[in-house]
Amino acid sequence: MSESPHISASTRLITLLGDPVAHSLSPQLHNAAFRALALDAVYVALRCSSSDCGALLRAIARSGGAGNVTAPHKEQAAAAVEVPSDAVRGTGACNTFWLENDRVAGDNTDVEGFRRALHAFAGDVAAARVLLLGAGGAASAVVAALAGERVTRVDIIARNQERLGQLSARAAQWGIELKPTDRIKQPVDLIINATPLGFHEEDALPYPLENLAPGTAIMDLVYRTDETAWVRRARENGMRAIDGKEMLLQQAAASFERWWPLPAPRDAMRRALWSRPS
Repeated sequence: MSESPHISASTRLITLLGDPVAHSLSPQLHNAAFRALALDAVYVALRCSSSDCGALLRAIARSGGAGNVTAPHKEQAAAAVEVPSDAVRGTGACNTFWLENDRVAGDNTDVEGFRRALHAFAGDVAAARVLLLGAGGAASAVVAALAGERVTRVDIIARNQERLGQLSARAAQWGIELKPTDRIKQPVDLIINATPLGFHEEDALPYPLENLAPGTAIMDLVYRTDETAWVRRARENGMRAIDGKEMLLQQAAASFERWWPLPAPRDAMRRALWSRPS
């Protein structure tokens, strides 16, 4: 059984704001980080509405706390922070907040988190043929990271045409051409799921595996305590596949380093993330 943190009047509150949040593994890995470095802090998940997110975020930061924001509130968080990072301005989404020089600062560490996870999984992707599923906040972070990896074209399947138009405009500013499609017309090297499919329904598959060449690499940004069905079945079919836990770890480590003047204890966080709750 994991040791419970000692809570006192001086304990720093770090929160996750979203809806839903009960599934999140963020408290598990961040509280492990706090224990590893003997920090007087606790990480809790708070379910809140979109209309309440901005005021709650600012109140927590101004009280000395900090935190993360998850779906579907990242756009509201971007509008609420007073000092947005370049990543927040570029993507229109914020997933990390804290107080800096008496102003509420915000960053989108999903960009850095995805980039680090991508490097670990796929290496250099500058010449890769990429298919992206989805056009929401997660997809925006993916495209921003791919731009930094010198990718210049991404095929995309997205249902929400308004979001697709907004993302295409951002991508063009980053030097990436988004090519809308409804199916794979030629083999791709990497397919990335940036939709929530597989999160709510355990057996949901974001894209049919039989339509993919055996050499296709799969990155699913969705994570579950165990592997997602898409990742599991892809591996059973001999494909290289990874779920969203590595990105979660990397963005969490980047968030930690916004809140504290310390390097994140990645080994402790990794052990906590891949262990089963007791």
